[in-house]
Amino acid sequence: MNLDNQTCVITGSSRGIGRGIAKDLGEHGANVVVNYRSSEAEARAVVESIREDGGDAIAAQADVAKAAEVQAMRERVADEFGSADVLVNNAGITIDKKFENMTREDWDTVVNVNLGGVFNCTNAFYDDIKGAEHGRLINISSVVGQQGNIGQANYATTKSGLFGFTRTLALELAHTGSTANCVAPGFVKTDMLEEVPERVQEKILREIPLDRFATVADIAGIVRFVASEESSYMTGQVLGVNGGMEW
Repeated sequence: MNLDNQTCVITGSSRGIGRGIAKDLGEHGANVVVNYRSSEAEARAVVESIREDGGDAIAAQADVAKAAEVQAMRERVADEFGSADVLVNNAGITIDKKFENMTREDWDTVVNVNLGGVFNCTNAFYDDIKGAEHGRLINISSVVGQQGNIGQANYATTKSGLFGFTRTLALELAHTGSTANCVAPGFVKTDMLEEVPERVQEKILREIPLDRFATVADIAGIVRFVASEESSYMTGQVLGVNGGMEW
């Protein structure tokens, strides 16, 4: 699953799952674009790590919810690496509240980033992906989009919305040979999970047949496969990487 000379844009990749994906793709030969909104120091640290391992990478600031910033990022990528081959729509936020306490602002803020950002980024890089020899659109969803979750009506809605978006783009890109797929991680050992109370973590763990949380590497390896030439006959799919949780 070599990605030599493939330019891969990973949104929200200064930390967490995105960071792991960026480093993994860089280790396998890709030119990596580490997108961040405000965490410049963290993004530059990811870039340095990739370069130290012999890869090439740049940090590119853009709030994915703002179309003008995304377009500026696309131009920066073109100047540095040329056309993009792979877009990983990973950036996302949460504002967790039970629905009875959720405001329209809470709803709109999450939708604008998690779905609006996917539109903005896909729109900016669509021609690149369509024209690439092995173009790949990879949307990062969540098991929460499949199962729902108390206190996450806004987040679950955006993550399930990616399924229909992915399937539609897969059909529209199919004649070009480029693909669109969705990776839906389960619960991953990141800073976000560490903020969940221990009793809640224990409850979640009881629902995972493999009896462990995913590592970032578990998710990054699947994304690398989807980004590679080896996945060329798979499109429009949702890959549940969740340790066997039902959905």
